[in-house]
Amino acid sequence: MKDLLVIGNGMVGHRLVQAVRDRDAAGAWRITVVGAEARAAYDRVALSSYVDGVSAEELTLPELDVELHLGDPAVGIDRDARTVRTESGRVFRYDALVLATGSVPFVPPVPGRDLPGCFVYRTLDDLDAITTAAAEAMAADRPGRRSAVVVGGGLLGLEAARALRLLGLSPQVVEIAPRLLPVQVDEGGGALLRRLVESEDLQVRCGVSVTEITRDRDRLIATLSDGVELDADVIVFSAGIRPADELARRAGLPIGERGGVLVDARCRTHDEAIWAVGEVAALEGRTYGLVAPGYAMAEVVADQLVGGSATVVPAEIDTSTQLKMLGVDVASFGDAHATTPGALEVVVNDPVAGTYSKLVVSDDAKTLLGGILVGDASRYGALRALVGQPLPADPVALIAPGGVDLGTDALPDSAQICSCNAVSKGAIRTAVESGAHDVPAIKACTRAGTSCGSCVPTLKKLLVESGVEVSKALCEHFDRSRAELFEIVSATGIRRFSQLIARYGRGRGCDVCKPAVASILASLGTGHVLDGEQATLQDTNDHFLANLQRNGTYSVVPRIPGGEITPEGLIAIGEVARDFGLYTKITGGQRIDMFGARVEQLPAIWRRLVDAGFESGHAYGKALRTVKSCVGTTWCRYGVQDSVELAVVLELRYRGLRAPHKVKAGVSGCARECAEARSKDFGIIATEKGWNLYVGGNGGFSPRHAELLASDLDTETLVKIIDRFLMFYIRTADRLQRTAAWIESMEGGLDHLRAVVVDDALGICADLEAAMEAHVANYSDEWRGVLEDEEKLARFVSFVNAPDTPDPLIRTRVERGQPVPVGMPEVRR
Repeated sequence: MKDLLVIGNGMVGHRLVQAVRDRDAAGAWRITVVGAEARAAYDRVALSSYVDGVSAEELTLPELDVELHLGDPAVGIDRDARTVRTESGRVFRYDALVLATGSVPFVPPVPGRDLPGCFVYRTLDDLDAITTAAAEAMAADRPGRRSAVVVGGGLLGLEAARALRLLGLSPQVVEIAPRLLPVQVDEGGGALLRRLVESEDLQVRCGVSVTEITRDRDRLIATLSDGVELDADVIVFSAGIRPADELARRAGLPIGERGGVLVDARCRTHDEAIWAVGEVAALEGRTYGLVAPGYAMAEVVADQLVGGSATVVPAEIDTSTQLKMLGVDVASFGDAHATTPGALEVVVNDPVAGTYSKLVVSDDAKTLLGGILVGDASRYGALRALVGQPLPADPVALIAPGGVDLGTDALPDSAQICSCNAVSKGAIRTAVESGAHDVPAIKACTRAGTSCGSCVPTLKKLLVESGVEVSKALCEHFDRSRAELFEIVSATGIRRFSQLIARYGRGRGCDVCKPAVASILASLGTGHVLDGEQATLQDTNDHFLANLQRNGTYSVVPRIPGGEITPEGLIAIGEVARDFGLYTKITGGQRIDMFGARVEQLPAIWRRLVDAGFESGHAYGKALRTVKSCVGTTWCRYGVQDSVELAVVLELRYRGLRAPHKVKAGVSGCARECAEARSKDFGIIATEKGWNLYVGGNGGFSPRHAELLASDLDTETLVKIIDRFLMFYIRTADRLQRTAAWIESMEGGLDHLRAVVVDDALGICADLEAAMEAHVANYSDEWRGVLEDEEKLARFVSFVNAPDTPDPLIRTRVERGQPVPVGMPEVRR
């Protein structure tokens, strides 16, 4: 038996071992792995999920049959004796040695970079240290927001910024390049990305660098090249990586011009007994900082070790990436920057919708070479698989709104669906034909979707187009869909999550199924959302019946049906805002929002409002928010129907109605459409004969116009159809699915919806109407429910051991005559 020694226990080293074990049926290799980190191999691609609450154990990769030595880095290679010495003094011999040492973070030579409070963002230990520092900063007794500076606006830099924000800090990103993600996106995509990221409350500074870091008492000061000084509690360097090639250098192995161990197409170094894979390998002088090329190298070396002749073709290495950065979809694939001679660029830039799409095509516009997607990356899977293939349609039609919908039937069998693991459409189709009838089975057979996961939507499409019904499981704890769980809860009378998961699920639940079941229970009128066990299922907003804001305070929105309010009501709201020092603003839905309430103040605020005749506006819930209206025939000379009265009737009818997502409505008194009804989940426009009902619209990130469902309805018929529409949506939509997406995903779309709720094709309209009548009859105000229950009131404290003590971290300043949160870190010049 021969000895294979692998130095490095990261994702690529782990894949190499796995690939050798898969191929070495004769057991010719005894494998030893030496790792510098004390932890076993883990998923570094999902590193930021550690801050989201995913445990280190959940990130750990499967255990393999190897002799594993962790926390003991290799320090020397004796190529003549074929041995490796570790820091502890151990000596391992090898017949074949694979260097999988990965990379190390690049920290610019900035004076002060080693000061306490400065970190890199690379390992779980780094995240532990950052988390501790952030917690200490948040606990410090001093005014102002807790802040952070991230040096680097690339992939990891934006990941670090997101993680720091989750830890409660306010991050600013400093990027020396003129745009964010300079490797992945171009100037146009970078401009939109910056705007979208900044709209998520993240400050970005491009085209500047950090020149010095100093300490000012308990704060760090980062001085930028333009003279600006940024205060920070924490500074994180994420300015790129460098190959961890020091061990190879000391062993005398040739190194690439920009670092990395030089390897040939077999991933072999100058020494025939030594290979290098992943970020430490310089293939034809170039290193790759992505997992997919590393996996490709690992597979090639594994094949070589068992006698094969596989090689890596640099031109075929896929450097595509897809990610969601601070809520913004970004994807880049193929020749994204049009470096191919004669390449043409086709761009569709829609700043209103917040999307940027670019395709790079050959000089005859017949072959796709690459592309960039910002804001909407839903076409990434299909487009990436078409790289190098003939275009199935005009390139503009492939990226324009309402253009060609790319199905997997447009892809040849040779198209690569999973670039991380080099899995083609043909291989996946073969797996499906052999019995892999769900995504987990395809993953097990082909490894597709087991790395970054960006190809999973395409796997589902392939299953559907192969005639296989895709699982609609809500999550890993429930095999049934949300709609099926709704019917189960409705039919069985189950009223507790613990009962439901014990009978129809497994485990303890998660942040997917718990809020979904909470919504189902609330939709069925099973009592107050904070009653007993149900209270533990709610997210932060529902848990306190108010909207959490950026500085830890809450906003309060009383219901104002149809936007109609008396002077006495206005005075009452004004007095509450004045007495509690709240910031007030008129919302887009014709309501008044009061910001800045501390959690312990909420009951007192509600009591004042309830006594004045107000109730919860459910701005915090996945529920009916508002029915907006114009003034209609009451005042307007163009109005043809009383839009205000109808809006008030509808809002009072549907108030408190819990749904898969928020629901907004509007009523316009004439075709001039002043209430913007066609941008709502359901909208009503008056006609000379009655009302036109539109459904499936929404504003937000991807605005959509509602479509006409029925026309010239009398008021009684209109209300009945809306009853049916809303209850059918609540029963059948997926979790967090707006009405627009629900209708789009429905087989038959609007025509099917019309058949069900207008024509009663399924014979369920009477049942839907009865369900709505039950909701109307059982409605009660959630704020009043808290005020009448001492046990619920006890939840509303900042500190359990000091219930009357306000949160000392909450600070405000006055702006335009109103209190606002203390803003981003002070900028000094």
